[in-house]
Amino acid sequence: MAVIDINADLGEGFGIWELGDDLALLDVLTSANVACGFHAGDPLIMRRVCAAAVERGVTIGAQVSYRDLAGFGRREMDVAAPELTAEVLYQLAALDGIARTEGGRVAYVKPHGALYNRIARDTVQARAVTDAVREYDPSLPLLTLPGSAVHGVAGGLTVVAECFADRAYTPSGELVSRREPGAVIHDQEAVVQRAVRMAVDGTVIAADGTEVALKARSVCVHGDTPGAVTLARAVRSALSEAGVTLESFA
Repeated sequence: MAVIDINADLGEGFGIWELGDDLALLDVLTSANVACGFHAGDPLIMRRVCAAAVERGVTIGAQVSYRDLAGFGRREMDVAAPELTAEVLYQLAALDGIARTEGGRVAYVKPHGALYNRIARDTVQARAVTDAVREYDPSLPLLTLPGSAVHGVAGGLTVVAECFADRAYTPSGELVSRREPGAVIHDQEAVVQRAVRMAVDGTVIAADGTEVALKARSVCVHGDTPGAVTLARAVRSALSEAGVTLESFA
């Protein structure tokens, strides 16, 4: 029987600005990638999301990023490896401290945005991130793309592959750039069908119509897109109806 985790990015507001319905999404997810303040989020938001996740039994993950509030962490940066390691440590420790005061803990790490994409192909930055995770807690899994450069520099860390139900893929199994039209899929029926196909068959239909193998343990749905909660509920319902067990990987 297929087993899959459902994750989404949460806590991405800042101060008086809210982004997404974190509490409603927490009723759907099995894992929550919580922003740690570098691309979004602030201490109060981090605390609120962690408390709500603990209350609902949702696994907490550190959504670490480049230091890029203005660009929402979606601008690629050439950060020196020692600095990047320190910045990931900073974010991880901050969120874990807050989670522990709420009776939980950080159970995995997922890089965000441009950092996520950069370490999929850049072994120097990938190693900087894995070094930070290893130094903080080598038992923490790292959530990333199948075939990511992270796999080659993990050095004993657990690397968990994820897929994106609402993102388009290239024939080589990479995500279509957000700069390209059709990179984000908004049609609910299409997203639901893709999620079930990914979980049950381990494949996805690429942008050119070819079938691509995509073995993943977690499926991500974006929490900052219009209708995100409705979409996440539909994905969860369809996976359950397909006989897929919904369970966090961490």
